[in-house]
Amino acid sequence: MLLAVTPKIPGQTVQCAAVFHGLCNKCAVPHRFSKDLALIERLIRSLSSKAAVPGVGVDAGRPLLSFIVIVYDMQREVVRTIQTLARDYQRGAEGIDYEIVVVDNGSPTPLDLSRVGEIGVPLRLIYRENATSSPADAINEGVANAAGDYVAVMIDGARMLSPGVVRGAADAVKLAEQPVVAVLGLHLGPAHQRTSIEQGYSKDVEDALLAEVNWRHNGYGLFGVSSWGGSCAEGWFGPAAESNCIVVSKDFFDALGGYDEAFRMPGGGLVNLDFYRRSVEHPDSKLIYLLGEGCFHQLHGGVTTGKSGAGHSFEELNEEYRQIRGEGFQAPEKQPLLYGTLGAPHGAAMARAVNQLNTAHANVSVDEACAPFLAAEHRNDADNEGGPV
Repeated sequence: MLLAVTPKIPGQTVQCAAVFHGLCNKCAVPHRFSKDLALIERLIRSLSSKAAVPGVGVDAGRPLLSFIVIVYDMQREVVRTIQTLARDYQRGAEGIDYEIVVVDNGSPTPLDLSRVGEIGVPLRLIYRENATSSPADAINEGVANAAGDYVAVMIDGARMLSPGVVRGAADAVKLAEQPVVAVLGLHLGPAHQRTSIEQGYSKDVEDALLAEVNWRHNGYGLFGVSSWGGSCAEGWFGPAAESNCIVVSKDFFDALGGYDEAFRMPGGGLVNLDFYRRSVEHPDSKLIYLLGEGCFHQLHGGVTTGKSGAGHSFEELNEEYRQIRGEGFQAPEKQPLLYGTLGAPHGAAMARAVNQLNTAHANVSVDEACAPFLAAEHRNDADNEGGPV
């Protein structure tokens, strides 16, 4: 079962809904629905009771959230990424105390953040001179330097965010004792970028696309020019293999041992998927998808999104995972809580996700399911018309 809790957005009415994953023939619908409403009401009461001072960390004076952004040789992309964390871009972020910690993992030309401009949020830059090709230790260093009660790890600094991530994360972490809040990932362009670049997609095309969307004032417009990444092809409606903006408490991060530095392949191999799986499968954690939010991958020639034949295949990455964990990677199957809102700008992303969901599970359309029964009824009507009066 998937539960969806719709948060309060300025100018909108609070609503709650239950989304069921399959149907149970053993329970009456009213009984099942009342149980779910009671659970939702408890979650909302918990959210209200834990938010006595909105946006303030557990310890007064500390930020609630620290965004850890890892970069390597992506000057063009990270400027936009950080600008999507600006207070005037993020909706409903007033009063939420958060910071951004950028870790430059040894770029040949050190990152220059002067082009970011004023963002209204504390921004720190850590440059690692003797960096390894894996970002695992860079992430751990960034978290160690974070002041927030919760950390939002972004292993890929080329990921722009939708405008409700800060507000959604700040609210969602209050819904469980041990929350794992996941922002799901999309690729800018018509397909996974490894495919789209073979069709002519390039940084110049992407720049023109982003200019046309006017993302600074229309951040949710990014959903209309993006495709779901391979790790979450079914979007909010199916299991994900990772999150490129995963939010956990700093204490939980430490208890898990952080990102495993045994992953040494360039880009970290499957280290992000590994941390996501360990977080989600922990018996005390609660997985929460930020419904209606996303992180959007800009083209930068990364290990898994470059041209076909470049970088490493999933099989190669999985082999390192197998050597470390003793088995191949499997995406966690834990059902998530869906928290957020959907609107018209999400239509294209929802359609792609539902199409993939139907294809993966061989679901038929309503018309196809009903057609045999309608045909039989039509035959019966025809037979009756020819019978005695």
